[in-house]
Amino acid sequence: MKMSKTKKGENFWRRLISNQMFIPLLALLLLAVINLVHDPTFFKVTMGLNNAGNPVLSGYLITILDYGSELAILAIGMTLVTAASGGQDISVGATIAIAGSAMLRVLCGGEARPTEIATPVIVAFLVACIVGMLCGLFNGVLVAIFKIQPMIATLILFTAGRSIAAWINNNELPIVPDPKFGYFGGFIPGIPVPTTVFIAIGCIIIIALVLKYTNLGLYTQAVGINEKSSRLNGINPTAIKILAFVILGLCVAVAALIKVSRLSTINYSVIAKDIEMDAILAVALGGNALSGGKFNIWASVLAAYVIQFLTTTLYKFEVSSDALAAYKAVVVILLVVFSAPTVREYLRKLSKNLTSKKEVA
Repeated sequence: MKMSKTKKGENFWRRLISNQMFIPLLALLLLAVINLVHDPTFFKVTMGLNNAGNPVLSGYLITILDYGSELAILAIGMTLVTAASGGQDISVGATIAIAGSAMLRVLCGGEARPTEIATPVIVAFLVACIVGMLCGLFNGVLVAIFKIQPMIATLILFTAGRSIAAWINNNELPIVPDPKFGYFGGFIPGIPVPTTVFIAIGCIIIIALVLKYTNLGLYTQAVGINEKSSRLNGINPTAIKILAFVILGLCVAVAALIKVSRLSTINYSVIAKDIEMDAILAVALGGNALSGGKFNIWASVLAAYVIQFLTTTLYKFEVSSDALAAYKAVVVILLVVFSAPTVREYLRKLSKNLTSKKEVA
């Protein structure tokens, strides 16, 4: 009986630790405990009024949900790109600048200070989607057809993207005159929850339906695990890789809508700066192999909110924005080390040895 209970306990912990959601959930728990000990008011949510006089929820948790939602949207596309290509897209921030600039160009009709919007927001958003997908197509073609490493291929837009964004609007900073445009990155009157949360939920539902009713997930994993074998099984690796980058481009366009909507304008050099690093970190923290193959979208989405939790916590501890990257680099190092096969094998043997000693005792 004692032996049976020991084995059951061992199997339970083994299943728990091997679950892909374990690492992001553990990180979430650690951050929650740290903030609870340091300042319990961190979890306080209050109802107040925004600048327009509408009732809205405020607090650190609302900030995490708000800014974590746009990162979660990007994490969806980045996960697919990583799984299919075995690499990452480092041009996400620059592509947001391009898509956002194109959106402003259409909304403002080429004027810097228009008195009214030139076209409906939905039309401008569709233009941003097309631009984002074209950027994804460009990256995908370089990776899938020309066989360029993803990080090198996306380095082109990473370098030139913000200059292209500035060129689209003649290096001007157009301002959208319609206050309703700010709803997408803020609050809809009468709804105290940030609009970004609903946008993220919509994106999650769409990708969930796509993965459930199509073979996209299966084909993406097959290509990432073994491209040659997938080709022999009738899968087109080139098309799957390009499609993954195009989907990421679509996610970028949604993020661009949110980013530009927050200020109703754009700053080409600052908008979404280094956000690609957070998106990649979300994929890694979600337990997805950065070399491609098997993936878990939901783990990446959860990890995106954990990363925003970490960012908000660091700001709460008065860490300067310039130092944030250093702290996140430590997290990346820990993840890479923990995910290394040699480390996991060592931990497995250590766990087995400890269990054996308990059984002997």
